[in-house]
Amino acid sequence: MSTPGGTDGAGSFILANGRWLGGAFLLCLCSSFGQTFFISLSGGDIRRELGLSHGDFGLLYMLATLASAVTLPFLGRAIDRFSTRYVAAATILGLAAACLVMATVPSVPLLLVALYLLRLCGQGMMSQTAFTAVGRWFLAQRGRAVSYVTIGYQAGEASLPLIFIAMVGLVGWRGSWFASAAFLVAFGLPVIYALVSRERDPQGTGGTASPKTAAGDRQLYEVMRSPSFYLLCAGVVAPPFIVTTIFFHQIYLSNLRGWPVELFASGFVLMSAATAACALTCGWLIDRYTAVRVLPFFLLPLTFACFVISLVVSPVAVFIFMGLVGISNGFAATLFGALWPELYGVRHLGAIRSVVLSMLVFGSALGPGLTGFLIDRGVSYPLQIAAMGCYCLAGAIVLSLWSQRHSRSGA
Repeated sequence: MSTPGGTDGAGSFILANGRWLGGAFLLCLCSSFGQTFFISLSGGDIRRELGLSHGDFGLLYMLATLASAVTLPFLGRAIDRFSTRYVAAATILGLAAACLVMATVPSVPLLLVALYLLRLCGQGMMSQTAFTAVGRWFLAQRGRAVSYVTIGYQAGEASLPLIFIAMVGLVGWRGSWFASAAFLVAFGLPVIYALVSRERDPQGTGGTASPKTAAGDRQLYEVMRSPSFYLLCAGVVAPPFIVTTIFFHQIYLSNLRGWPVELFASGFVLMSAATAACALTCGWLIDRYTAVRVLPFFLLPLTFACFVISLVVSPVAVFIFMGLVGISNGFAATLFGALWPELYGVRHLGAIRSVVLSMLVFGSALGPGLTGFLIDRGVSYPLQIAAMGCYCLAGAIVLSLWSQRHSRSGA
């Protein structure tokens, strides 16, 4: 039975490309150890043991993430020079080392080092490796492939927080970080290395490139001279800035509203389910209409999510927010995997994606630090979130105009 997204069914597509999809899927899942939602699970313990305020911890987190954003454009080019298996193995080992540093952190300076390594290897290089590889491995069915791989993020979001919290009850928060390092070395490294040890021929089982996805290979300096590139980045940086900020300060928002601190954690499963469903839908839409045509819509759910969580006091607002964020995340994750190779080709994709990803990391770094600074100075946090919603709405309008112009002119 055929599917709208391609000439073969989803099952046969996955079977034919299982090793590459599985390897990239696991890279996305293992990136969870360097993502905000996972690190923040230890935030209370870290602040308590090291005597840090919300603003202090937010500043350290911002500095570490900014440092990773600066490093990423240089380190991220490795995927253009070395095979996927070597870059993946080095990144996994780096992330495991970061978990060990976090497990033993005795002071603020080493906490900064731990956060830097977690953000660089987890949020940065794991994602960079997964999506650059998939962008090269698939052409005509790139949207579908990216959508399957993206679900690795949701698998991590849905499972790892609950597992980590259970582990904390057994071995403490430091012991849980030791266990995270052991998981990466004992399971992640050998399995992912085996799956991606052979590169995929994009002209093979995935079919040949269709005209809508074929792109001239643009070099990094050409891309960075284009005003459109910065316009696109201004739009795509919104989700990491906003979602990271709200998740990082979720305890503060819960205290403001009088919500139980477990409320946000209970909404992660809903968010993950919505993200997975919308990632698959977006993959089909991209293969049918192109990433450029789908682009304007991904900010609209996030717009409404910001307005709901900033204006609605009832606990139900959290579940509406998480559902809408899941929709936006699903579209964004698949779009970001398919948009850049569609626009700029794949030969220099690692260098281009590393610059884009550094901007996304910069946005995720700026959010917690900036909002923590404003909170410490008495600026209403709900008002800040409402302003983020206004930014998303403006971004959706601008991207819609750009998409229409690009589709008409092809440039």
